[in-house]
Amino acid sequence: MNEEKDIFDRIMSWKPLRPLWPFWEKHREVLVYLFIGGMTTLVSWAAKFLWNFAFYAGTASPSAVQNTVLSVVENAAGIAFAYPTNRIWVFRSKNPHIFSEAVSFVGSRLVTMVLGWLTNLLLVNVLGVSVYVSTVIAAILVIVGNYIISKLLVFRKKKEN
Repeated sequence: MNEEKDIFDRIMSWKPLRPLWPFWEKHREVLVYLFIGGMTTLVSWAAKFLWNFAFYAGTASPSAVQNTVLSVVENAAGIAFAYPTNRIWVFRSKNPHIFSEAVSFVGSRLVTMVLGWLTNLLLVNVLGVSVYVSTVIAAILVIVGNYIISKLLVFRKKKEN
């Protein structure tokens, strides 16, 4: 692949990391996705928990309505961070139709938002699990779902003829 080296490639080119280069080249996309996914998770959780503390006194047991608002805040922050970072660094998209790609990305994230929201509702409001524990469980499901949908639908590479 004749891709221009980005920040991640430059870091992996550092002398102490060079022995890892073959592994990096083979698994680059997944490794960068895990890093960016982790950063996206931190951004979205920060928004969720700041909102929770600012408006719901930091409750560990939000109501169903509060839980829904927290899911929307969490996902809006996550989507705003994730689209450009996934486009640039994870999938290295060259799609000139940025608007349609962004709409597809947001649509896919709305699907996984529902997955996370339902997971949180079930765990917190039905099973009585702490919102903090349910957020971690939901995040794992959402990160895996986001990667699969992004890879197969949003940022799929067009086959060259």
